[in-house]
Amino acid sequence: MKVTELFDLTDRTAVVTGGAQGLGEEMAHALAEAGADVAVADLKKQQAEGVAADLRGMNRRSMAVEVDVADEASVAWLVTAVKDAWGHIDILVNAAGIVNNVCAETMTTENWERVVKVDLTGTFLTNTAVGREMIRQKSGSIINISSMSGIISNCPQPQCHYNAAKAGVAMLTKSLAAEWAQHNVRVNALAPGYMKTELVLPVLDRYLEHWLPRVPMGRIGEPWEIKGPVVFLASSASSYLTGAVIVMDGGYTCW
Repeated sequence: MKVTELFDLTDRTAVVTGGAQGLGEEMAHALAEAGADVAVADLKKQQAEGVAADLRGMNRRSMAVEVDVADEASVAWLVTAVKDAWGHIDILVNAAGIVNNVCAETMTTENWERVVKVDLTGTFLTNTAVGREMIRQKSGSIINISSMSGIISNCPQPQCHYNAAKAGVAMLTKSLAAEWAQHNVRVNALAPGYMKTELVLPVLDRYLEHWLPRVPMGRIGEPWEIKGPVVFLASSASSYLTGAVIVMDGGYTCW
């Protein structure tokens, strides 16, 4: 098979949670550019509609679906909506996530549970809801968005809830990959470092001078740089890869 064929996603359908902005939006565009039809799933329905309109302008089928990944019924509705429209789901990208910086000793249980519920439980709910469909059809690729924060403890910002949740996403990815390989369903994760996204920009001025000396490449990532890795994991180019957590952090975790 030619390399161009390996990366081709023509006739495949994808769901991208958190697809209305940031890395999710970039990955939705990447999958569409590779040939996939993409459902843009997000709490921000109006923004999701804008992304879906852009993808339809590329002659791809696209829909916006309002979803709360932390709510099981909402996730079930997402799966139903996409299946009713397109019949099957071939690719799932879980990019929905939240974070805030709070010291552990002053963090409330409510704050802890809110971040963990979206970032970890939400990933579990979307994985299992879509995974059941993929198991039935005997094929599928799931890409979870973990973080280098699931590998190291960030400095200097305090965010133990986010770090713990993203570490959980990495292990959930490995666990599901082992369970579902027999069904021809692959589960992998991308673990980005610091990227110029909506989550990072508000604290960039405060923390950039601390981060850059720790990044061997000397810069933080551009959102578009996640496009290649997600197409690789979604496509036949990675057909023998499952349970992997691919770190893309400019070398931050090398030291």
